[in-house]
Amino acid sequence: MTLDLDFQQQFIRVTEVAALAAAKTMGFGDRKHADHVAVEAMREELDQVEMSGRVVIGEGERDEAPMLYVGEEVGALKGDDDAPGVDIAVDPLEGTNLCATGAPGAIAVLAAAERGGLLHAPDIYMDKIVVGPTARDAGVHLDAPVAENLRNIADAYERSVDELTIVVLERERHERLIGDIREAGARIRLIGDGDLSAGIEAAIRGSGVHAAMGIGGAPEGVITAAAMRCLGGQIYARLTPLNKHQRQRVAEVGIDDVDRLYEAADLAPGKEILFCATGVTGSRLINGVRFFGGGHRTSTLFMSLTQQTIRFVDTIHREDLGTPVFFR
Repeated sequence: MTLDLDFQQQFIRVTEVAALAAAKTMGFGDRKHADHVAVEAMREELDQVEMSGRVVIGEGERDEAPMLYVGEEVGALKGDDDAPGVDIAVDPLEGTNLCATGAPGAIAVLAAAERGGLLHAPDIYMDKIVVGPTARDAGVHLDAPVAENLRNIADAYERSVDELTIVVLERERHERLIGDIREAGARIRLIGDGDLSAGIEAAIRGSGVHAAMGIGGAPEGVITAAAMRCLGGQIYARLTPLNKHQRQRVAEVGIDDVDRLYEAADLAPGKEILFCATGVTGSRLINGVRFFGGGHRTSTLFMSLTQQTIRFVDTIHREDLGTPVFFR
């Protein structure tokens, strides 16, 4: 089975329709509604894909999410043992608050792999450091002091620590991390949401971001790992359960060692990995959905591990053929 040839255009369409649905709610201040319409649109489009799909990262457990729940079967050929079996990780709207407030950085995301190619991570916290190809072998380690990791990253880029920019989610739990980074001399870009997007930026040379650090969602960590496999970057991660119930959830998904250190190939071990993200609100990485009189325009980042390709797909969707199109 070759995911690339069979599913590339179909998966692009999946994230496009989710992004469009969410973009229509942009700025209205209702993040739950924005997420709801994105989930509905993505779920409906996934059922048009010629596959027997299984959600391994989604909107939560079955009793918590009506659709795109973990374990849900999707695809036009679901239940067909002879159909291509695909594991799916989705975030129909990463950055619900960003979309609701009209802030930049909201995206619709999908990662896919052959069966068993994506870790089923429980919906708990995960401690993460994400770096690009330049620093992937620089000696970064989750248990190392922040200053040491920053020195190693700086050495990899052949620059000083004060020339680094590190992205951190602006959360109370990161107060000490922020202090350590600033004490070491690096710059910080604080973000309100969207640590997945931040991880991708860290792996793209020229983005101005050299690493993403901090505690975020474990499901987002798996999707980030899929992107790192395609980009040649690295994620260093450890699950961070906060209580007995969360430790139980870790055991229920088959993870025995809660203290295990993960890298990208552990979180996304698949040989055939696809990653697809369509902008909802514009960012430095990809444009958001843009509306014009006769339709709309989407921007999508598509990556393939097996083809070793990274594509920026700019698409004009015409709804009224009599309306002029402006290519700007």
